[in-house]
Amino acid sequence: MQGFSGILQVDGYAGYNRLIAPERVGPDIHLAYCWAHGRRKLVEITRNGSAPIAEDGVKRIGELYRIEAELRGLNPKARLAGRQERSAPLVADMQAWLVHHRARVATKSPLGEALAYIAKYWDGLKLFLTDGRIEIDNNTVERTIRPIALNRKNALFAGHDAGAENWATIASLIETCKFNAVDPLTYLTATLTAIVNGHRQSCIDELLPWNYSGRTNG
Repeated sequence: MQGFSGILQVDGYAGYNRLIAPERVGPDIHLAYCWAHGRRKLVEITRNGSAPIAEDGVKRIGELYRIEAELRGLNPKARLAGRQERSAPLVADMQAWLVHHRARVATKSPLGEALAYIAKYWDGLKLFLTDGRIEIDNNTVERTIRPIALNRKNALFAGHDAGAENWATIASLIETCKFNAVDPLTYLTATLTAIVNGHRQSCIDELLPWNYSGRTNG
């Protein structure tokens, strides 16, 4: 992450905290947290019997997802405008709801812990209201890295750190190709050929997967 500046879409893994630690030196990084993880904790409580507060929380988050479904496919500017108009008031109302119930629910109870989890990451959960590029959750990322996670045992013995890093780079490129509806083999063949033929380093952005279709169709 050296030199990276911007927004990372993440879950609640504690290891990400070092990226925003006060003592960290480098460009600013902001963590956008995942609503699906907070929702999941409330859903688990509803499965154990009557839980009106948790059910209300699930319903509130569900309304945010309903809005997201209607905004999906719009460009980031339009999606941001829709979120500001429709989702922001719901999030503000849920923040008041969260404060209200946390003051009345036992801290160590399952519901108290679920509410504390949501409150802990609240600033990052709200970040999707400020940027139309951010997703409401990181489910897409989790689906994308699943093949890599499944291959983890096969990658235990890369032979060398550099080899492992190269494998990770190629794996990331392949999944990015899939996400952008680009055939990975065709992309890698064309891109490596372009590099061998002296593609200018100053124009390296032209070789990124999301620019590939435009490059081949142009």
